[in-house]
Order: sequence, then structure tokens, then C-alpha cells
Amino acid sequence: MELLPLPASPLLLLTAVVVAAAALLLSAARFTKSRWPRRYHPVVGTVLHQLRYLHKFYHYHTELSRHHKSFRISTAPFHSNVYTSDPAVVEYILRTNFHNYGKGMLNYEVMKELLGDGIFAVDGSKWRHQRKLASYEFTTRSLREHSGAVFKNNAAKLAAAMSEAASSHQAVEMQLVDGSSQRIPRTQNWFTRSAMDSVFEVAFGTKLYCLEGSSEENRRFVRALDDATAQINMRYINPFWRLMRFFNIGMEAALRENIKVVDDLVYKVIHSKVAKMSNQGSESADAEREDIMSRFLRESERDPKTMNHRYLRDISLSFVVAGKDTTGGTMAWFTYMLCKHPSEQEKIAQEIRQAVRAPENATFQDFAERITEEALGKLQYLHAALTETMRLYPAVGMDLKVCFSDDTLPDGFAVNKGETIMYQPYCMGRMTYLWGEDAEDFRPQRWLDENGMFCAESPFKFTAFQAGPRICLGKEFAYRQMKIFWAVLLRFFRFRLRDDDEPVNCKMSLTLLVEPGIFVHVSNRS
Repeated sequence: MELLPLPASPLLLLTAVVVAAAALLLSAARFTKSRWPRRYHPVVGTVLHQLRYLHKFYHYHTELSRHHKSFRISTAPFHSNVYTSDPAVVEYILRTNFHNYGKGMLNYEVMKELLGDGIFAVDGSKWRHQRKLASYEFTTRSLREHSGAVFKNNAAKLAAAMSEAASSHQAVEMQLVDGSSQRIPRTQNWFTRSAMDSVFEVAFGTKLYCLEGSSEENRRFVRALDDATAQINMRYINPFWRLMRFFNIGMEAALRENIKVVDDLVYKVIHSKVAKMSNQGSESADAEREDIMSRFLRESERDPKTMNHRYLRDISLSFVVAGKDTTGGTMAWFTYMLCKHPSEQEKIAQEIRQAVRAPENATFQDFAERITEEALGKLQYLHAALTETMRLYPAVGMDLKVCFSDDTLPDGFAVNKGETIMYQPYCMGRMTYLWGEDAEDFRPQRWLDENGMFCAESPFKFTAFQAGPRICLGKEFAYRQMKIFWAVLLRFFRFRLRDDDEPVNCKMSLTLLVEPGIFVHVSNRS
């Protein structure tokens, strides 16, 4: 018996077609999600290419970034790292999906001997605890006033050192650093030493006297901290460092010795402060609280189990490591930009004269004391010029985050759990699609409005201070320190390069330092 089809209305047929189509689309979607390969950024090179161009590493990555906002570099079979100059991706990993990206266990393992559980090495609850405490402390009036006094005193000392160079009528030459075999430019050395003096006194409340000539113990500490920082950096490119650490040989043996020297001085300072705060009355103890260490010691009385001496060491030393080379390096690059653009140097000097009222015969210290908060607020062009320098030469040329779970970035490309994403402040500062055709030109005016007031850019476009929840706590401190220093220096001195055609390069290190250095003539303005 033949079965005849049931009569169907047009509406019923249309409904059946829609249901069938929907089922087909859902099935295809499930297949695509489970079977179709994820999209990844293009692989444009390998770690061997990076090693080949190590002498001009940032230039190499800038050229790659001009062709690809984000790309991958293969580091091993079936493994690669993502590099990005895309503000949308930067915002996503630093803020939008912040909890899925962090330092990661590898970076913690690399840095733990030096930074321990310090804020720059950890994620999660340890990071949140330190961030909360530090955020409060960095906004207190007493710490602001204490740091301002430290910056002014050290700016005057640096000016005195520059005055000697001006009197010699010779270019600032290379010199041995504290008897070590490493030679660095004296200008950069001065800036680094002065920054070290400032950040150590703000952090620990103790003077190192690096610029003036410190004790043997202090010199050993500074030398050990510099060497330890460089040795930690080498771990990122030395695949055998764990083996060397296990056998305590080579650079790892030297690192262990340097960490011991660093710890000896830091714990000595901690024990000394604890003794003072225990023996003195509350009024005297309050007077000792301006520096970061003293303030954290007070906090540790409420939670002695968590905030033990090791924890205090990690917190305070982290701020020293973060502040000394970043500020010193930026000051050196700023010197270079001033020398390459003498008209900008004079424009800033004129602004300083108008903002800081002082007699012509004022001493370095007298002039520094006249740099009030009101005067600093008037130094808009100096602020713009410093920012423009950090756009082109950020203190950290490249920073990394580790992906904690599989994710898809705003550009539609995938990143897997455990992979590293490097965002590139150095490259971003040179992208024409971000800054225009004059992206590689030094133009402080780009940061000023029609009234000459500073206008900030998005921190996901200008990434020199990170962004999101991990944005640099010391950002305003860094600006204040550099503005105070340069207000003093440019009030009294002019700077010019020994040789305008002498090439400079970016040294491959944790921070963006000048290589081989900047050699300048210093002359008195008066």
C-alpha cells in the first residue's frame, strides 16, 4: 500500500525549513568550536633571528611591528611568544581581562632570589596585599614631603658634580665604576648614582652617599645590586641557569654571593630601624615614619606573622630596584634629546626661570629649596618633554604577561594557557598609526593643548608606566624627581654632545639604557 504524503500548508513548510536550518547552523557552530583550528598571529621569526639582531634588538622588533600590530616569534618546536603593539590588545591584557594575565611562575622563579615575594614578582593575594598597602602609603602627605626634600638635596649635590665638569672645560669621559671591570658613561653613572641615593633614602630612610663617595660597605652593596640585577636578566636567555644554580657554578655562584651582600645591608637597616622604634618614644618613632620601610614596620606590628623581616626586605628592595635604573636611564636619554634639540633645551630653561623665582646668585641648594609644588605645576613644557622622551625611550622597552587560561584577544587571534604575551612600549612609541607621520620625531608640543597645558594620552597607547591595576605606583614620584633634578640642572647649565654624529644604541637589559653612552660638554649658563 502506497503511503500518500500528508497535505501541508505553506506556513508549516516554512516552519520546517527554518527549524532544519537552525539545527544545521547549531551543528556547524558546535563543530567549528570543537574541531575547527583556532586562529593565531603570524609567526614572523624565531629566537635565532632575535639572537642575530641582539645588538639592535628593539630596532628589529620595531620593523616587525610596522608590518604586524601583533605577531609571534617561535622559541621552540610547537611553542612561540606573542608580541603586540596594539593598544586594544594591551588594554585587554592589562585591564579588561587582567585576572587572566600576570607574572607567572617562571618569572617568579627567575626573580625570587632578588625580589622574593616583592610586588613586582608575585600575583594573586600577595600582590593585592602589597598593592593595597603601597597605594595608601604613596599618597600620604608625609611621604610626599619627605621624598621632595630628598630629591631637592640630591639635585643640589648632582649640580655640584656637574659644576666640576663645567669648570674642567672637557667632555665628560668614561670612568671605572667603583673599581669594577664594567665601564659606563659618567653622565649615566651620575644619574644612576643620584637616583640610587634618592630611592634608597625614600625607601629605607638611610643615606648611601653614592654620588659623593660612600663607605666600602655601601659601595659593595650598590655593586652587588647592579651585578645581581644583570645576572637575573641573563636567566631569561640562559637555558642552563637552573643547572648552574644547582651546582653553584659560574654566574649563578656569583649571583648567590651578590644576594648575600645585598641582604647583609638590607637586614642591617631593618634591625637598626626596629631597635630605634622599640627604644624611642612614640613622638620620636613617628618622626622616623616618613620613609617606606618605617611605615611598613608600623604596619607589621598589626600582622607580624605575614609581614616578617623577609617580607619587609622584599617590599622595600623591590622599590629600590624599580626606581634606580629606570629613573637614571630616563635622565640619560633626556640629556641626549636635549643635546640633539638645543632649541627645546633653551625653551625648557626659560620656563624654569619663569616658574621658579630665585636671585641670579642663588646657590644650588637655595634654588632647589625654591622649587615648590606650585612651581612644579607650572613646568608644563618640561613635563611634556620628559613624557616625549619616555614615549621614544621608555624605561622598560618590553614587558611581559603570562596567559593563565586559553583566551581570544580583541583582534580575534588566540593565545593558549602558559604562553607569554610581550607588549612593546618602545615599538609603540614609533608607530605612525598611533602617533602620526612624525612618530619618530621629538616633539614635546604633541602633549600640550592650545593653552600650553599638558594633556595625557591613554595609558594603553603610552605604556611607559604600565596601565590598569598594575599601573606604576611610583609614576608621580618619578615625574617629581626628574622635574626637580632638571629644574636645577637647566637653571645653571647647558649640555651639548661631544660629537653630534656619534651613534647611540639601546642596551639590551631589564631597563632601556644608553649604549655605549652619552658624552657631553657641560657649561655654565651664567
